[in-house]
Amino acid sequence: MNRRSLLALAALLSLNGGVAIAQDFPARPLTIVVGSSAGSATDGLARAVALEVTKATGQSVIVDNRPGAFGGIAAQFASRAQPDGYTVFMTTNTTQAANPHLQKKLSYDPIKDFAPVALLAKGYQLLVVNPQVKANNVAELIALAKASPGKLNYGSGSSSAQVATELFQQMTGTKFNYVPYKANPPAVIDLVAGQTDLMIADLATTLPQVKAGKLRALGLTSPKRLSLVPGTPTVAESLKGYEFGYWNALYAPAATPAPVVSRLNTLMQAAMKAPAVRNAAEQAGMEVSLSSPEELGKFQQAELERWGQIIKTAGIVAE
Repeated sequence: MNRRSLLALAALLSLNGGVAIAQDFPARPLTIVVGSSAGSATDGLARAVALEVTKATGQSVIVDNRPGAFGGIAAQFASRAQPDGYTVFMTTNTTQAANPHLQKKLSYDPIKDFAPVALLAKGYQLLVVNPQVKANNVAELIALAKASPGKLNYGSGSSSAQVATELFQQMTGTKFNYVPYKANPPAVIDLVAGQTDLMIADLATTLPQVKAGKLRALGLTSPKRLSLVPGTPTVAESLKGYEFGYWNALYAPAATPAPVVSRLNTLMQAAMKAPAVRNAAEQAGMEVSLSSPEELGKFQQAELERWGQIIKTAGIVAE
């Protein structure tokens, strides 16, 4: 038997083995690694999905929060897990499209180290300020920032939040001081306490504080107003052309057998269609947006290029 025949036989045996494994998958508990802390949009979505997968399979699903380095700590951990489908990575464009343009040295490769499973949802963010900031709308914030350049501070615990704010500054000719955090929830805590002045972040993190009267909402980064935040305009109504969104997706470690990836995709498709998960997504300002593994792979490649352009436009230099 020649080398080509041996390789073909090995591939066939691997495929058959993968199919057999997928038929019984999952046969034990699963872990969803998340690169943000409890209270974030991705964390909330992961927990809602975990419950649905448990209902469908009878297996428990653990959500493992590993915040830090804009999701890089979680990405590195998930990429080095056994490629058997039992440890997966629920993440956003932060780790899979933005970080390569923001960090000179990554501890993971967003393309080579992961097998795309499914796009899950797309969402938008909310511009909020501490009530002590003398700005009741976007126009007043711009005027305040221009009157005192470098006086206002903004916190960020994700590259989506950072890039959204840097793009805002680039388009308005304003200058804020950047205060980095491991995740958005602790950044919001400091914003409420008055340690920082403003922030652009996901609705799951910001909206509860707005409803409690602890933060003031100035504008949505969406192209149109959302019923979830009645009376709040879009940033674009005051700043033409400003729009900024993010997405959530599920990945498995590279080399995970294709049949297992397919099974994971099926589980995600079913979970995301469940009313409880759809409601959780909507309450976080997200819309369910599903895909096949192949579609996610192509989408991510396009997003890598798009985020590179956005970051360049925002004037951010990789560090």
